[in-house]
Amino acid sequence: MKIKDSTALVTGANRGIGLGLVTALLKHGVKRVYAAARNPQQLEAVVALDPDRVVALQIDITDDQQVKAAGEKAKDVTLLINNAGVLGFGSFLDGDVGQIERDMTTNYFGTLKMTRAFVPVLEGNGGGAMTNILSVVSLANMPGIAGYSASKAAAFSMTQSIRAALAGKKIAVHAVYPGQIDTDMAKDFEMDKAGVGETVAAVIEGIESDVEDIFPDPMAKQVKDLWKQDPKALERQFGAM
Repeated sequence: MKIKDSTALVTGANRGIGLGLVTALLKHGVKRVYAAARNPQQLEAVVALDPDRVVALQIDITDDQQVKAAGEKAKDVTLLINNAGVLGFGSFLDGDVGQIERDMTTNYFGTLKMTRAFVPVLEGNGGGAMTNILSVVSLANMPGIAGYSASKAAAFSMTQSIRAALAGKKIAVHAVYPGQIDTDMAKDFEMDKAGVGETVAAVIEGIESDVEDIFPDPMAKQVKDLWKQDPKALERQFGAM
């Protein structure tokens, strides 16, 4: 799809990749972008980017009522970007079970709730696109962030299922697999990180070029190549991290 003159909704828009996506969408000529976050006060600077085109929405994607209300308010959306997420540290053997549940509740079930609320909106507007921001750990589990990895793997599987279900309905379904990006979420990871700007530029290009699986940064591309060549090697590599 073409970004120009589309109407987008970005969850987790108050910082990191979400904020970068809102900024990039504005530069690419969207008619309107709904910037969503749990705390609307954190969206004041986002709205200030272009008060005529940026609309703040309060959405905790785990909250059924807030998601439903968003679907009823933002009825002109043609591009849904499911970006909101959380990340907890710990392994499956000794990590906090509550944190693991939080990862799954937000990253998987929250994304599912947004999808179910907005697919009818996209259909009603004649089609469009849905983009799920996943992670390279969708493809192999990193034990230090085991719950996060599992939640993103579940969202990866869900994305494939939704793509099949929407085939022929003029709704493209994209999955994005970032590596380490220089955001607050990744601040505790000591490794080279790609910039937000270059990452979101690759995401936008992938959407406009109808690329189903988008690997937007150097680490992501390396992971993709290894995953294609030898999935067990990727499992071992991530398992040693």
